[in-house]
Amino acid sequence: MPTIFVLNGPNLNLLGLREPEIYGHDTLDDIAGRCEDRARELGFDIEFRQSNHEGHLIDWLHEANADGAKAVIINPGGYTHTSVALHDAIKSIAVPVIEVHLSNPHARESFRHLSYVGRAAKGTIAGFGALGYLLALDAAAKL
Repeated sequence: MPTIFVLNGPNLNLLGLREPEIYGHDTLDDIAGRCEDRARELGFDIEFRQSNHEGHLIDWLHEANADGAKAVIINPGGYTHTSVALHDAIKSIAVPVIEVHLSNPHARESFRHLSYVGRAAKGTIAGFGALGYLLALDAAAKL
């Protein structure tokens, strides 16, 4: 079965606790469970991972490419606005990448309006909370 990688960046391990008025009350485990269910419905395996370290995310992007993944869904957290390295890693792989954000960065502080990841990704889904992950899985299935 084809695999979709779902990669999560820094501080997303604190979902449900950290600023729930912005990021919601779902934990990352809650989101992972719903993603696993949706992936199964769509006929895909899923690799759901989180790291607070930029290099891990880059290594996983390379791994997804080497493994012939169907797609990568990434919520890069704060690296969205700072990581040229993630941008370059996405540009260097053949696997389509979908950027996901729980909140809408464009409705927040101005420094969040620039996404290096989004400039390299196939598309971005933002502002729909945890539902954004499921929307991204649906989009990945159609790529």
